Amino acid sequence: MNPADIPNIEAMLQLWMVSMIRPGAAFLAAPVFGASNVPVQLRLVIALAVGLPAVSASGMALPPDGLVSVPGFLYISSEVLIGLTIGFVLQMGLAAALIGGEVISNAMGLGFAAMADPMSGQMSSAIGQFLSMLATALFLAADGHLLLADILVQSYVALPPGGGFLSLNAIGSVIEFGSLMFAAGLTIALPVGFVLILVQIIMGVIGRSAPALNLFAVGIPATLLAGLILLGIGTPAMAEAIGRILSDALDLARSIAAKG
Repeated sequence: MNPADIPNIEAMLQLWMVSMIRPGAAFLAAPVFGASNVPVQLRLVIALAVGLPAVSASGMALPPDGLVSVPGFLYISSEVLIGLTIGFVLQMGLAAALIGGEVISNAMGLGFAAMADPMSGQMSSAIGQFLSMLATALFLAADGHLLLADILVQSYVALPPGGGFLSLNAIGSVIEFGSLMFAAGLTIALPVGFVLILVQIIMGVIGRSAPALNLFAVGIPATLLAGLILLGIGTPAMAEAIGRILSDALDLARSIAAKG
């Protein structure tokens, strides 16, 4: 190896590292890619495959003092913030489905039935796990993983590396969408949760009219049976609501990538 080639190798390695920061941060927070069972090596390879062509086309220029400096720290921080924001917006779309499942589980009396979520590694209710898997399937069926890669590539046009942080409008849009996530979760749970509340009211009326009746022996099986039947009937409506919130999340991520 010629010693004169060493600076070129160093510049190439810095280019590779910088090109992986934004996609890597997005994949860390995004659904599917950010799952705990996805190997880190696979994320790095995909991040490099997505980021390297986009960075090369954007005409990136590293800070004059290098990455180990105050401008370099701000440079890397802006890349991490943009990537995390894009990925986190999509993750909030799937979180709405999980919130809806938690609401239905509590109404059915299955709040204690928790199981490990393979996506996050945390414990979640059985119905929340079901709706979370449904949302993941819809995300993949709509080519959400490919759209995420396309959004990341487009972000280098409006937000080139070192071009600055996100605007206040973009941050405000993310915060507003986060508040709508809870409303979307209740909307997803509405077809089943509302009827389960009516079942609870009916059981309360029966309990008042027949005090000797053991509500725990009658109410819990009736609520579980009604919940399972309603889940079978209301799954198409809940899937449509989940699809809408995922579409809104993709639109917001695309807007952030296009405008900054």
